[in-house]
Amino acid sequence: MVRSGLTYTFGMGFWGPNGHDGVWHIALANSLARNGFSNLEMPVFAGSQLTNYHIGFDLILGFLRKITFIPTENLYFQILPVIVAVLTGILTYKFVLLWKKSKAQALWATFFVYFGGSFGWIVTLLRNGDIGGESMFWSQQAGSTLINPPFALSVVLILIGLILLVNLKNKFSIKCLLLLILIFGIAVQVKVYGGILSIGALFILGLMQILKERRYGFLALFTGSLIFAAALFLPLNKNSSSMLVFQPFWFLETMMALSDRFGWQKFYEAMITYRSGGVWVKALIAYTSAFVIFMVGNLGTRAIGVLEARRQIQANNPDYLGVFMLSVIMLGIFFPMIFLQKGTPWNTIQFFYYSLFFLGIFAGVQLGKMQERWKPPFKLFAMGTIILFTVPTVFSTVWYHYLPSRPPAKVSNLELEALRFLNKQPVGTVLTFPFDRRAAELAQANPPRPLYLYESTAYVSAFSDKPVYLEDEVNLDITGYDWKTRRKTVLDFLASMDHEKVRDFLRVNNIKYVYWVKPQRATLGESQLGMTRIFENKEVEIYKVD
Repeated sequence: MVRSGLTYTFGMGFWGPNGHDGVWHIALANSLARNGFSNLEMPVFAGSQLTNYHIGFDLILGFLRKITFIPTENLYFQILPVIVAVLTGILTYKFVLLWKKSKAQALWATFFVYFGGSFGWIVTLLRNGDIGGESMFWSQQAGSTLINPPFALSVVLILIGLILLVNLKNKFSIKCLLLLILIFGIAVQVKVYGGILSIGALFILGLMQILKERRYGFLALFTGSLIFAAALFLPLNKNSSSMLVFQPFWFLETMMALSDRFGWQKFYEAMITYRSGGVWVKALIAYTSAFVIFMVGNLGTRAIGVLEARRQIQANNPDYLGVFMLSVIMLGIFFPMIFLQKGTPWNTIQFFYYSLFFLGIFAGVQLGKMQERWKPPFKLFAMGTIILFTVPTVFSTVWYHYLPSRPPAKVSNLELEALRFLNKQPVGTVLTFPFDRRAAELAQANPPRPLYLYESTAYVSAFSDKPVYLEDEVNLDITGYDWKTRRKTVLDFLASMDHEKVRDFLRVNNIKYVYWVKPQRATLGESQLGMTRIFENKEVEIYKVD
């Protein structure tokens, strides 16, 4: 993370997914700070309010920018990741130590939280002779999920909640209960997937406590957390339920079908044929086998955590902390197996990230127990084997995606000059050229690519600190905006020869600035469009609408 967002000889570099995801969070945090956290404007769809999105992390990011005056990109890339990374390890270790009273189990749990990886590297090694395949079974692994700051922050919140649950279990306290309600309620706005799973797990705990002990403490915690979460979440996400689509086993089918996943085409054809032909016994065997491949492939050495999960299921006296984590694991598997997200179907795999996280903790607990029983010679061999089969995924991810000297994406120095100039101008809506995916595909062989040829991102909004009329079609798709109609309107404006029509477009949509990377331009000239050039260098032209 810390290498991204810094300026190099080629410009500002972005490694991994940061050229899109990181830039989006910077744009949103800047928008929130600019508007005083009262006007929740969609920064990449000017004139519209933000909906169907969890803004907890971005509110924190914007607030920190406001009070520290540290640039948002430095907070996002260089400061918060270090803090959250350290907190994740400390809190994992402290929680398991409080829960299990074992340093070995706590250390192994922390190891899996940081380094847990899939078995995709074994497949790529056998197929191609190289080490890779992190998301071969669809899910990203620990090395990549934790570079998603909202996810990492939600993990920190949940771990704090679990530590407080240990204290609440030992001694009931109204103060502790209220703090837990606050934490689990806020989690929904930080990362909705984690919030839903946590509150669902609290509901299961509440039912279990009523049935086993006739007590209502966890039910009160669930109810309070649900009410607080709903109060925070629903005003911005009234239509969020319509974003989910019922489509069972899509991840299993595409895992087998796609060449950039596991890619077992004959198996895919068989499972689809059995299902469509109503051959239910064979279909059940095929889909069960695919599910086992999905789980074992994603878990890697964390599969040993299934033994601890089984122990939690079979226990006569419930371990409420174990039940909470087991509930998150099961719900995190259930949702992506059954539902997809409209617009960006694979987004629901993020539920599964929490399953992997807690199965990593279970794996650490189970391995710690085994280690405490093993004799020295075998202990060293077993520990070395576990480490050897766990770390290749993280190693390959870091080596191929984060260590190369040249990143996949950049904002050139000349573009940075233009964006900093625009940043100093009075607030107003910026019109940019729509993302050209065909041109971006042609530019793939020449990294680092400028962001306008990398993906549809929010970079003009992020670094000019201005609302943009249309930008980052990816997040507009995820959040359910009708960006395609607006894109067509922009393309019509650029192609139009009607002087009155193009000027009406600029006036009606309150366009104040036009940002074009050469040779981007409209068919009509600047004077015909009714705008004046206020900045130019070898790469960029910026116009102000008269």
